Amino acid sequence: MRVCTSIVELRAVLPDTRRVGFVPTMGALHDGHLSLVRAAKAESDLVIVSIFVNPMQFGPTEDFSKYPRSFERDRDLLEKEGVDVLFVPSVKEIYPDGARTFVTVDGLSERLCGRSRPGHFRGVTTVVAKLFNIVEPDLAFFGQKDAAQVAIIKRMVTDLNLTVRIVVCPIVREPDGLAMSSRNAYLNPEERRRALVLSSALQKVEHSFHQGEHHAPALIAIGKDVFAEEPLVRLDYFEIVNPDTLESVHEVEAPSLAAVAAFVGTTRLIDNIVLR
Repeated sequence: MRVCTSIVELRAVLPDTRRVGFVPTMGALHDGHLSLVRAAKAESDLVIVSIFVNPMQFGPTEDFSKYPRSFERDRDLLEKEGVDVLFVPSVKEIYPDGARTFVTVDGLSERLCGRSRPGHFRGVTTVVAKLFNIVEPDLAFFGQKDAAQVAIIKRMVTDLNLTVRIVVCPIVREPDGLAMSSRNAYLNPEERRRALVLSSALQKVEHSFHQGEHHAPALIAIGKDVFAEEPLVRLDYFEIVNPDTLESVHEVEAPSLAAVAAFVGTTRLIDNIVLR
């Protein structure tokens, strides 16, 4: 596996004709990330993974400085998976001094997590656009857990006429149902147990939907009732939206995204399911 730390170095190893699959990450890898790598390997001739903790997508009171970083472990995991190139740029490599250009997807970026994390999605779309420009992948792989991010990136790709195809891979969960996340490492044992309320609420909503309840406000109330039984977890939002536009739906008549964010202690977690 080739490790590149600069754009010049990376571009020197990019192939002219082979099909490139790209997995952008912030490191602290888990099986969810590795599932994206495996999907990329199945569909690509050459797989590139990036590790870059992007300061632009963290708010001033968020966890940029303490975000888990485990480069040596991550590198070993990726090498075992057969990744061809690992791109590990510095902040200055991605954001040169004096950089003033940002990419914003208006409308979508203010919904779901964007409502409670102002500027977050501008940071995401800016860095993803830059990485797409640097790597020039044919395919880019993202996890369904970050469903709002996926919708916004898809919109950006369409609006900017980018040629990359976005591949969305299923959420990978722990045996007890908790969605895998790098931030799960912040949870103490008691918080880890209480964090199951996110997946439990979604499962209850999904069950009610399959039992015939398609009225979105009623389904949201069912999910919120599950959270009310776990007072030490603070709900940020529980919404049912169109998975492409992130607009709220009133009746679930087409595939819809039930999305949740909550604080378990000081750790903010997200999860979702698609109601079909």
